[in-house]
Amino acid sequence: MHSALDETLVQLVDDDGTPRGTAPKASVHGPDTPLHLAFSCHIEDRDGRLLVTRRALTKATWPGVWSNSFCGHPAPGEPLEDAVRRRARQELGLEVTEVSPILPGFRYRATDASGVVENEICPVFRAIADRDPRPSPDEVVEWQWTTADRLRSAVVAAPYAFSPWLRLQLQQLDLGAL
Repeated sequence: MHSALDETLVQLVDDDGTPRGTAPKASVHGPDTPLHLAFSCHIEDRDGRLLVTRRALTKATWPGVWSNSFCGHPAPGEPLEDAVRRRARQELGLEVTEVSPILPGFRYRATDASGVVENEICPVFRAIADRDPRPSPDEVVEWQWTTADRLRSAVVAAPYAFSPWLRLQLQQLDLGAL
């Protein structure tokens, strides 16, 4: 465990993912967002259902849209798997197990309606949870367990209702293999 973990900083990276410094988390998402390290996680229950969450209406980027289970930024020097477990606890009140990478090279750049840019090298993980989430209202306004087929159908029917990173991940993932 990192006793001096500074979650207020994000790791800036070069185009190939090499660390090139840090920046305050509050300053990195704007109209000219520098490339930085993040992660996404898809949580599954023991019945094979996927957890999708709707982002809180107070989020700076893509408020109110449905997305994968959760996302976050590792603190500088924090192993990604540790960051996934930490954010699952903070954002969803969940202890997750079997954390494993499923799209380790995923990256994206997207601009939301307000002009805020996401520009991330964002490895995607899978994890297992044994109970329903108890999300932080600052992070999640709604959640639902669903199947991979229902999620894909919903994204096709109403792509604007889902985060751009989830839409891009679904193009690359075989969710039935999670």
